[in-house]
Amino acid sequence: MSQGGILPSQEIERLIATGAIRLERPAAADQAQPASLDLRLGAVVHRVRASFLPGAGRTVAERLAELTLHTIDLTAGAVLETGCVYIAPLMESLDLPADVAGATNPKSSTGRLDVFTRVIADGARAFDVVPAGYRGALFAEISPRTFPVLVRAGSRLSQLRLRRGEPRLNDAELQALQARERLIDTETADIKGGVAVTVDLDGGADGVVGWRAKRHTGVVDMDRPGAHEVADFWEPVRAGRSGLVLDPGQFYILASREAVSAPPDHAAEMTPFDPLVGEFRVHYAGFFDPGFGHAQGRGVGARAVLEVRSHEVPFILEHGQTVGRLVYERMSERPRTLYGELATSNYQGQGLKLSKHFRAP
Repeated sequence: MSQGGILPSQEIERLIATGAIRLERPAAADQAQPASLDLRLGAVVHRVRASFLPGAGRTVAERLAELTLHTIDLTAGAVLETGCVYIAPLMESLDLPADVAGATNPKSSTGRLDVFTRVIADGARAFDVVPAGYRGALFAEISPRTFPVLVRAGSRLSQLRLRRGEPRLNDAELQALQARERLIDTETADIKGGVAVTVDLDGGADGVVGWRAKRHTGVVDMDRPGAHEVADFWEPVRAGRSGLVLDPGQFYILASREAVSAPPDHAAEMTPFDPLVGEFRVHYAGFFDPGFGHAQGRGVGARAVLEVRSHEVPFILEHGQTVGRLVYERMSERPRTLYGELATSNYQGQGLKLSKHFRAP
């Protein structure tokens, strides 16, 4: 049996083969990522009155019977509207070993479209948490915030990461890993409960530091990369002398000042930032697979793209302000294929980059 840690793609595939991960349809060739499994929408999605958690002893299906407004067939595709809450059964269900637990997150492309997505397990008292030994179905809660989106049965909005034990590195271990592998592209790092990540508001030669989503746009097809014009959905953002003013209710794509990397034997996650230091949310989609930003045996880095939304009041972001922290976890074994070696590694070496759905501006 493998040691404790995040399970790599080859072990995920073994769990599929043994039935610990059950599939409604055969796995897609690229469904198992280096340190996660893409989750696929099932044949229907339910429009519900409100978000919910089933609570101990109750199933999601039982709550859906109470809360569903109508059910939508996804076999030919359907548009999910902004401001609505939907629940979709997933094609993947679980019969996990007693020592394997899971956590879920939106895929990078989902977060960059401001599609608020969480996974719910039966009996759950928290979103995106799969307890060790869980046996049952999985459901995705989907709430587009900015753009209406077109999805189908098989669309992948979320990903599942599985782990044994407690593989998260403490601060001393992070300091040693930074010295050895260069997790960010500076000699020293601010490490306290994770590696600090700051925002870049200097911009390039054109002064563009980010993108702000337009209101009242067309539909984004979640399964058509490179099919949408940037100008139809986004407007460039330039920072002023006093920084960037985040407007309440607006959605922004920004980038980290640091280049970051995940060594081949480690996976990373961007954690939610302390709300006491700013009324904004950064990074809906937090998983960084082994190999992200890593080359030639040492981290050279790629920018972390930041999905930013201000809350109730305008808020000024300043260049170099801390906006998140990266935590790292050990892999139980090195993945067979690293991020950057896959055709689906859309964000390797990225700078300020929109989701894969848009043509290069």
